[in-house]
Amino acid sequence: MKNARLVKLALSLSGVTAIAIGGAILLVPAAFYATYGIELGSDANLGSDIRASGGALLTTGLLMLAGLVVPRFTFASIVIAAAVFLSYGLSRLAGVAMDGWPDSGLIWAGAFELAIAAVSLLALSRYRTTA
Repeated sequence: MKNARLVKLALSLSGVTAIAIGGAILLVPAAFYATYGIELGSDANLGSDIRASGGALLTTGLLMLAGLVVPRFTFASIVIAAAVFLSYGLSRLAGVAMDGWPDSGLIWAGAFELAIAAVSLLALSRYRTTA
């Protein structure tokens, strides 16, 4: 049952992380981004766009956690977790290549995202071999 524990770890870690970050971006975007030295200002268009991405991330986190309680969602939930966190981490690397080095907090965020992606991909590979 090692594989089941790895799947649960991957889905728990990815789901809780996505919900926490997505919820913060949706509900308190200025405070969230200020921790990285980003000032959002009062542009309603920017606020709307940022809150929308926060809501999407929160929703994907819920889908990740759904795989813990609904067995038929498990495979899709792991795929979502791997795809979301891999895309965030790789996009941050692309940003470094195109724009230069951001705040150290964003570097750590990217490393954490890639770590969650790695755990999710490992869980996915183990899940596929036992399913």
